[in-house]
Amino acid sequence: MIQFREIIIEDVPSINRWRNDPEVMQYLTNQFRYIGLEADRNWFAYYQQHRDQAVRLAIVDDAMLIGTVQLTQIDRVNQQAEYSIMIGEKNHQSKGIGRLATEEILRHGFNDLNLHRIYLTVLPENDRAIRLYESFGFQQEGLYRKALFKNGQFTDVMGMSLLRNEFQSR
Repeated sequence: MIQFREIIIEDVPSINRWRNDPEVMQYLTNQFRYIGLEADRNWFAYYQQHRDQAVRLAIVDDAMLIGTVQLTQIDRVNQQAEYSIMIGEKNHQSKGIGRLATEEILRHGFNDLNLHRIYLTVLPENDRAIRLYESFGFQQEGLYRKALFKNGQFTDVMGMSLLRNEFQSR
C-alpha cells in the first residue's frame, strides 16, 4: 500500500544512494555527479529551515522508502511551484506509483497550497514521463535548446505546466 509523508533525516541515505545511481538519474533533468552523504544531509538541513518554499514527500510502500515527489520553488505571490518526482527503487518503477504520487502532490498543491500553476522540466526523450504528465493535463510551454549538459553532450529540456482549472476540469 503506497503512502506519503514528509521526508525525514532517516530518508537521506536512500535518497543519496539514488542520486549516485546513473540508472536512476538517466531520465531526470539533473546531471549525474557523485554526491557525498554529508552534502545530502546539508541539503536536508536547508530544506528543514526553508519548509515554506518546498513540499518534499517520501513515497513509501510497506514502510519502505521507494521515491520522492516534490513541489519546490514555491512562489506564494504568483501561486506557482515546480514539480519533480524520483522513483529511486528500480523494482518499483513502471508500476503506476508515479501516477499515484503525481495525483497526490498535484491535489495537495492546488487544493491545500492554493497554487494556480505547477510547472516542470523533462527530457524530450523521456516519453513515459511526458505521457504521464499529459494525462494530467500538463501542456508543453517550450523547449530550452541544448540547455543541459548530460552524458557528455548538450541536450534539450522541455518545459511543461498545468493550471489549477485544467487539473480540476479533467
